Amino acid sequence: MTKNDLKLLDCTLRDGGYVNDWNWGYHTARAIIRFLTKAKVDFVEVGFLRNVDGYNEDVTVCNTIEELNRLLPENVGNTKYSAMAMRSNYDIGKLCPYSGRGIEMIRITAHDYDIEEGMDFARQVKEKGYKLSINPINIMGYSDERILWILKQVNSIQPYQFSIVDTFGSMKRRDLDRIVSLVDNNLDKNIRVALHLHENMSLSCCLAQQFVDKHLNRPVAIDGSLLGMGRIPGNLPIELIADYLNDYADSAYDIDYMMDAIQEYIEPIKGKTEWGYTPAYFLSARFNLHRNYAEYYLKKGDLTNRDINHILAGFDREKATAFDEVYANDKYYEYKNNMIDDSYDFSLLKERFANKKILVLAPGCSIKEKIQEISKFIAKEKPIVISINFIPEDYEVEYAFFSNARRFNQASDFKCKLIVTSNIETDKEKIRLNYNALSSSFDQGYNSYVMILKLLKNLGIDEVFAAGADGYMDNGKNYYKSSLKSVSVCDGNYNLAVSRAIQRIGINVNYLTDSAYV
Repeated sequence: MTKNDLKLLDCTLRDGGYVNDWNWGYHTARAIIRFLTKAKVDFVEVGFLRNVDGYNEDVTVCNTIEELNRLLPENVGNTKYSAMAMRSNYDIGKLCPYSGRGIEMIRITAHDYDIEEGMDFARQVKEKGYKLSINPINIMGYSDERILWILKQVNSIQPYQFSIVDTFGSMKRRDLDRIVSLVDNNLDKNIRVALHLHENMSLSCCLAQQFVDKHLNRPVAIDGSLLGMGRIPGNLPIELIADYLNDYADSAYDIDYMMDAIQEYIEPIKGKTEWGYTPAYFLSARFNLHRNYAEYYLKKGDLTNRDINHILAGFDREKATAFDEVYANDKYYEYKNNMIDDSYDFSLLKERFANKKILVLAPGCSIKEKIQEISKFIAKEKPIVISINFIPEDYEVEYAFFSNARRFNQASDFKCKLIVTSNIETDKEKIRLNYNALSSSFDQGYNSYVMILKLLKNLGIDEVFAAGADGYMDNGKNYYKSSLKSVSVCDGNYNLAVSRAIQRIGINVNYLTDSAYV
């Protein structure tokens, strides 16, 4: 394969922009484009065309081609420039005819549910004189018959390029073989075939190499981003495939300039916001589901990877392409509500706790800072001490309450009695209670502290003592041990919601340590 047969496209400023909300800064965006141009990348995707309010020179999402063109360098060499537009969120009337300069290729996308409209959108883009790339979202979500229908439409439009887009990162080697064969044998030979990959399964570079090594009898293209930058789990790292193309495809990309751009502009971002392979995104890819589902369940903070796997396995395929938060939440509570008859265990607790003082220990930093005061209280008042989702090292507790499966799996040395909710599977001796009966008091989903207070109130207890219920702090110091850090991101509004939930429960809480819930 020769250089003329193969094109490399960089999508850092567009796809990588999901990491930083496309707020690169004007000078940074221009610098990245200059580096990529010097690296002899064939196409640089400058950003998104979208319906947005006004123009911000620091952001690579714009209403018009003219706005994106302001980012282009004076010396372009042989590099060409592109932009992406999605049919559902861009008014084609804002797209001016191609002027013969600046951005010359428009990559258009559409979902499976609006692919027909997407083809009409593509025709209108081509009529305006641009090189056209048709990029249907999530090729893995289509049947072979539907792909053939798409290819028939593409042949009638005659774009510059058709792209195989593995949106959810679910493609494996055999999938690539099947889809490339289907496309190559049914797409007009003068239409370039491109490949866009994600890193859900850490296969992007392997698949890209396999694609190149097929030596198709037609022009091809591959796109990636610097350091694989993109919304978790990220994209094909362009520097890796560029190096491979230099070795095996007679290409001459300058890796040094890619490395310079990574060091100066991309690595500092990665130091603040991570992207790359994670088990949860592998699971979303495994079932070819929109990545928002994995993100949604990760933010719950109380699910193990095993839990997420089991929830996603039960998804309706009609819900795969577009994220449905209501459906995701229903599946979450369906999974959590493993209904059991807990009447005996409940009555047992009620008997044991009757007329006893109760101290609830949450895992906030204050239980370390106020250990002497808390220990004196325990020695004097002799309460039943219940820890929440952890086994404290510095305190003896009679009971540990677990409603978070992830935390339960992290815990060890269960010397105390256990109270667990129905979502937790264990062969240890325990008191087991229905999850949903306790979680329903909190309108923002899961909160173990609210759940234990609800349980105590249901047991007939009107007053408790609490320590370590610090609340969520702006400085991030929310837990006395770093291993307990939650994936969930909470703020002052969340603290207020917890406080209101406690008020609704109607239990009087005496705090031995400072709490944001007061």
